[in-house]
Amino acid sequence: MPHRTELYEDPPSACWPIVYSPDYNITFMGLEKLHPFDAGKWGKVISFLKEEKLIADDLIVQAREATDEDLLVAHTRRYLNKLKWSFVVATITEIPPVAFLPNFVVQRKVLKPLRTQTGGTIMSKNSEAGKLAVDRGWAINVGGGFHHCSSDKGGGFCAYADITLAIKFLFERVQGVSKATIIDLDAHQGNGHERDFMDDHRVYIMDAYNRYIYPGDGFAKRAIKRKVELEWGTEDTEYLQKVHTHVEGALNELKPDIIVYNAGTDILDGDPLGGLAISPQGIVKRDEVVFKAARSRRIPILMVTSGGYQKRTARIIADSILNLHNLGLIDKELATSGAGNPKFIEKTRRCVFHT
Repeated sequence: MPHRTELYEDPPSACWPIVYSPDYNITFMGLEKLHPFDAGKWGKVISFLKEEKLIADDLIVQAREATDEDLLVAHTRRYLNKLKWSFVVATITEIPPVAFLPNFVVQRKVLKPLRTQTGGTIMSKNSEAGKLAVDRGWAINVGGGFHHCSSDKGGGFCAYADITLAIKFLFERVQGVSKATIIDLDAHQGNGHERDFMDDHRVYIMDAYNRYIYPGDGFAKRAIKRKVELEWGTEDTEYLQKVHTHVEGALNELKPDIIVYNAGTDILDGDPLGGLAISPQGIVKRDEVVFKAARSRRIPILMVTSGGYQKRTARIIADSILNLHNLGLIDKELATSGAGNPKFIEKTRRCVFHT
């Protein structure tokens, strides 16, 4: 029997299928500034969406932290025990001074935000794969996308394998979900989920990435069913043509029960790590292409935001979500049946999961 988890409780149906928690953001004595990652970008995305009146705090799903029991669905106990050593976490997050902090501080200030984002990815695809993703056709975790982490190894700022976990939770708990497609469009190869699903024929992986940058994991590439290796400085026209061709090809080759879309914004021109040259408009169009392909086939889609190492990426993510809404690719109506009932409104004042 699957273990008891609070991540699979149903949220009130008035919520947008957008998952976030203020606990996503990493702030501690400025240490987060030692990595190019904007460790507060998730909160900025939400702020932009609130400014545009798309969402409100009481109408998005509040993410919960994944517990050790949740994490063990994909991770080994040995790996989770390694995270109790600060120098291991320093290596994974690529922030060397973390090695000198007491581990209880590292757990609270660094790993808890990552566990909460991981919980958010799992929640985005819970019995919500029957509600958030399947009933409405989509869900967005404003964080997550830790695609370099596998069951027994972290790296590249990825300490927990949220994509693997979400898919394994679905296979284990949601009837009718037996095939998944990962569309990984971060600038880096998604070697974590590739290693985890190497011999699992239920999972189809499409990965488009800069062939010359981290992680260059040749073994993991064997798991990619549709590999799109990009050159330095690839620009919008070529990139969008390849994304369109290969997303269509992937979904025509195998129609999955769920799509996990890793929507990294490190493809942006000028990104210090991605090495590609995609414009903000190109990123918005890319997300549109993926959502159109999913929605036209009536395949539920979960989007996670993954990498992106410039301050302007938060604005681009928000603009992309607004574009999806304006095109009708994500729901325009906040409320579903019963939402006009005053008792219902009071009950859904906060979109948290109740146990």
